[in-house]
Amino acid sequence: MSEKRIVRVAAAQIAPVLDRPGGTLEKVLNAVAEAAAKGVGFMVFPETFVPYYPYFSFIDPPYRMGAKHLALYDEAVVVPGPVTQAMSEAARRHQMVIVLGVNERDGGSLYNTQLVFDADGMLVLKRRKITPTYHERMVWGQGDGAGLKAVDTAVGRVGALACWEHYNPLARYALMTDGEEIHASQFPGSMVGQMFHDQIEAAIRHHAAESACFVVNATGWLTDEQRAAIAPDEAHRKAISGGCHTAIISPEGQHVVPPLTQGEGLLIADCDMALVMKRKRMMDSVGHYARPELLSLHLDDRPARGIVRTSACPSSSHDREIDDGNMPQHDAQFPDSQDDRRFAVVRNQAG
Repeated sequence: MSEKRIVRVAAAQIAPVLDRPGGTLEKVLNAVAEAAAKGVGFMVFPETFVPYYPYFSFIDPPYRMGAKHLALYDEAVVVPGPVTQAMSEAARRHQMVIVLGVNERDGGSLYNTQLVFDADGMLVLKRRKITPTYHERMVWGQGDGAGLKAVDTAVGRVGALACWEHYNPLARYALMTDGEEIHASQFPGSMVGQMFHDQIEAAIRHHAAESACFVVNATGWLTDEQRAAIAPDEAHRKAISGGCHTAIISPEGQHVVPPLTQGEGLLIADCDMALVMKRKRMMDSVGHYARPELLSLHLDDRPARGIVRTSACPSSSHDREIDDGNMPQHDAQFPDSQDDRRFAVVRNQAG
């Protein structure tokens, strides 16, 4: 506890590439290299940043979304696959823990997914947003409780939530009980103006203070040209303007550096991890300040599966573990190969 441990963190507020497949991933890899050159050891990108957040679903009525939705399927990320391979190599090369938001395609469904890569390139967490918000339910399926946990990484225990999941106190409490030290927060940004900006700030500052952890929050940015392309009707562009609040928050609920609210850039700060215990000494929400005999959380952390087989041996390749030498996994995190929790990261749920 007396040892001083500083982690340099970064949150990226950059624009996606909407008109060229693979373009957003290129920007992500360039941003990782830029951050690494500045000594960053932990980095967060915005919500479903690869290939892009489905802003069209906030503007277009459902009957007009079909072609754009299918286009998103075409560019969506399969786990494991080329995108996870590229991110794994980047994390390992730069010895950086990276949290990337992606549109994940699994079978015939898309999911709002957060991927956490450790500094050795291992994919240590794949979690899906448990309930897409409002218009997003036309785009993504629902996640499950398998990813509501913190994971050990080179920089400490890391947890992650997306957007309005921060308004779900029980989801946040699940991460608190798992001892998260750094919380990766992701929002789309460029939506709903000042009101969204204010809501983001309130949510992440409260979580930092309540969980006694650092929060690294990334929001996306749309250029004027991109907003015009998404919303040809100028009256609709206000709906996809403003609402950016890329920030780094201390366990005491304070900004470590001033937030980034306009334009593209990397927000970088040095975080003194001793502040985590300093805050917990005063108020440990899941320890001496908790009353579990009065208030407790029941979490079903089993992955949601469309079928549960009771046969003695696997009946198809769908039930076997992925054996992908190019996508290393943390075996120590999953000591029991029969444990259903392995499906959260290392099994192909849909085939």
